[in-house]
Amino acid sequence: MNHCLLEAKVQQAPTIRYTQDNKTPIAEMIVSFEGLRLDDPLSEIKVIGWGNLAQDLQSNIQVGQRIVIEGRLRMNTVPRQDGTKEKQAEFTLSRIHPISQNSSKSSVSNNSPIKNPVEQQSQTPQNSPSSDNDVSWNSAPLIPDTDDIPF
Repeated sequence: MNHCLLEAKVQQAPTIRYTQDNKTPIAEMIVSFEGLRLDDPLSEIKVIGWGNLAQDLQSNIQVGQRIVIEGRLRMNTVPRQDGTKEKQAEFTLSRIHPISQNSSKSSVSNNSPIKNPVEQQSQTPQNSPSSDNDVSWNSAPLIPDTDDIPF
């Protein structure tokens, strides 16, 4: 299964175009994200959104905005001007979550207006208070950072 989550910053505003056959909207934008280490440079990737999600991207996403994107990765082979071919990663969007700016922690708003209608599901637990709109991300490693090897 190919499903990715990525926290990123919008570098290029979404641009929209339409397919020739059935005029389906397609939005493209460039986002940047940090590497795993502190000294890693920022990386950029092209993000593609289709249909209603494309129109929502164009109307609700701005340059400099921090977002969490959900979708799948794909590698494209693109011809260069010198005749060689280059592989480039592309992120096909299924959901987008704007990061709340009013919180000191990185959090994702559950009432985001930008969601794929096909995959729209309730994200808040039934027993949680309805006034709690932010979910905190636990970035702790799954495996403790120790070198105690039991053998």
